[in-house]
Amino acid sequence: MTASKRAAKELEAMQENLPSYLRDLCSENSNVLIWNAVLLPVSPRRGTFQDQEPYNLRAFKFRITFPHNYPFSPPQLNFITKIYHPNVSENGEVCLPILNRNWTACTKIYQVLEALALQLNIPNQDLPLRAELADMYVQNPAQFMKNAKEFTLQFGEDRFTSQ
Repeated sequence: MTASKRAAKELEAMQENLPSYLRDLCSENSNVLIWNAVLLPVSPRRGTFQDQEPYNLRAFKFRITFPHNYPFSPPQLNFITKIYHPNVSENGEVCLPILNRNWTACTKIYQVLEALALQLNIPNQDLPLRAELADMYVQNPAQFMKNAKEFTLQFGEDRFTSQ
């Protein structure tokens, strides 16, 4: 199966059963190897986190770019909306274990997006792209949360736009 066919099949499946944490999932200009969507971070439900903020206050546009040898190589994930997070570079590049050392040709995009939604609430301290934010998250979590909330409110997208 070619990269385009596999990506088109996964896009159709996701659009038919869009997770509650996504909005506006579509391919870019009929190029099925580039997807755009809006991530709506949700509050953790099992009471494992003390705070539900800051990311669930707003929404974040992101892009998935599939390589021509997909699924043998992982897609690239980039936030378009600025986000204050240790696992997201200043230019929006996302570091997720499922896209790096844990990638297999059997991995589905819905698994990647679930991992992204989870990692937003629980930063991966082992793979920071912004070491200063990872250090602050560990050493001064109250300040990190305050900064992240302010940044999210300033740069995040409206969660409730009409479609």
